[in-house]
Amino acid sequence: MTLAETEDFYGKFTQEIGDFDDTDIVIAPPFTALAKLSQLLGNNSNIRLAAQNFYFEKSGAYTGEVSAEMLRELYVRYVIIGHSERRSIFGETDEVVNKKMHAAFAFELLPILCVGETLDQREAGEEKAVLEAQIKAAFVGITAEQAAETVVAYEPVWAIGTGKTATSEQAQDAHAHVRSVLAALYGQPVADKVRIQYGGSVKPANAVELLSQPDIDGALVGGAALEPKSFADIVKAAKI
Repeated sequence: MTLAETEDFYGKFTQEIGDFDDTDIVIAPPFTALAKLSQLLGNNSNIRLAAQNFYFEKSGAYTGEVSAEMLRELYVRYVIIGHSERRSIFGETDEVVNKKMHAAFAFELLPILCVGETLDQREAGEEKAVLEAQIKAAFVGITAEQAAETVVAYEPVWAIGTGKTATSEQAQDAHAHVRSVLAALYGQPVADKVRIQYGGSVKPANAVELLSQPDIDGALVGGAALEPKSFADIVKAAKI
């Protein structure tokens, strides 16, 4: 969104959601709109700000990149790491994702770590192995305390922007597997604290069913979040 579109969206969205004290909302605009949205949020502590990406080095000759320190100056609280588009289009490796995890915590940013399988991997029955490998690689060197603060977003790549959605049973099965991997790494108490979100064509029509699953703790919303009422209806679904 442009700056004008961001301001218009925020005004309409906050009118739509009403009372949402028991629901955590995070908005992740493009870099160019972060300052504007930070200004609009002001002291509204019920909505947090996230960045869609960042670079893991503190500073240096990295033309075009944005550092964690720059984000903190704009009161950004969360950062999305390892989104499927970053992995597939921009070639981000598991090693880069792990470096970003460490950099986020070093600058007191909370990671929203994205993991997920492609259609080919699911059809080959490899989805659980893929998820386990991505999680184990991302959490190398991450402490139990840091892991408990991490948000993990399961995004089946085959369901992003395609209109396809994993069934509630498929989504729950994947989320339960993610939690079991985390439990193997850090123990069940830590795994139970990790918020695991579903991100794959989430919309008002399927939000209630998805969010009612025992291991689905929230949603990473893409296209459906671009329209204020649509996003507000998903937020409301989290309260049901």
